[in-house]
Amino acid sequence: MLSVVRRPLRCFVQTTVAMADALAKVPDVEIDPEGTFKYILVRVKVKDGDVHKDIVRGTKSAQYHNHIFEKVNPAMEALGMECKCLGGGKIEHNSKEKKLRVFGESTGFGKADHSVSVEKLKSAFGLW
Repeated sequence: MLSVVRRPLRCFVQTTVAMADALAKVPDVEIDPEGTFKYILVRVKVKDGDVHKDIVRGTKSAQYHNHIFEKVNPAMEALGMECKCLGGGKIEHNSKEKKLRVFGESTGFGKADHSVSVEKLKSAFGLW
């Protein structure tokens, strides 16, 4: 009886660790190195799992916020993840002056929680 209980628990722990490892491989932030551009805040989780994390993606090449999501979503699905856009806005990135400014909102996705985005950016770029 004990071995029956231990195996599912061990399997659960291994699965949870594997999910956390898979999420850890997804970078928290991927944005353009310079300029003012649209960004989105995305919640990524392993399919059929509860473990998740929020990521920031932004690029000048996106005319609309959904263009960013249209690139992120298939890339995450290929890794066995699913994602949900939590909102968007704009980022002004001045790498020479080491400044980042987060503002605005997405017409389609609504306003991202900029405080979450700023914390992700601080972690990625240090405390400039």
